[in-house]
Amino acid sequence: MPRIVQHPERTLWVQAYVPEAIRGLYTTLRHFLRGLLKYETLPTIPYPDIKPPIPEDYRSRHRLLKRDDGTPRCVACGMCAAACPARCIKVEAGEHDGQVEKRAICFEIDHLTCVFCGLCVEACPADAIRMDTGMNSFVHDNRQKFLTNMEDLLRF
Repeated sequence: MPRIVQHPERTLWVQAYVPEAIRGLYTTLRHFLRGLLKYETLPTIPYPDIKPPIPEDYRSRHRLLKRDDGTPRCVACGMCAAACPARCIKVEAGEHDGQVEKRAICFEIDHLTCVFCGLCVEACPADAIRMDTGMNSFVHDNRQKFLTNMEDLLRF
């Protein structure tokens, strides 16, 4: 059995959309005056002074982990660079005299092209790279400073 829905009659006043336009202008004016006269009641955070809380599982700036002897844990397998959809990771391998066959000579991440997807962290077999620094603000004055090298990644 079909259900019949009763719609209100559309008068000329409703079809002209005048009441809705007036209601929209009223809402806009109310928000404008609230921001102008009662600024402290707005739901904003004064960002440079007070930073918003960041969740624990938020993917932020990368860091490389170290072994007990202080060397990077990275074995330069290239899995992170292969898994990266943005192709922003560059890894160069070199010989190592200790227990590990290879080590990373050069490890760079271009944060201008990084999409912060976390696939590099998931692909790493040595658990050498993580994105848990909590630093999400990248402010530099030129493009070269967004290129993070291995020394910078080990510092965090």
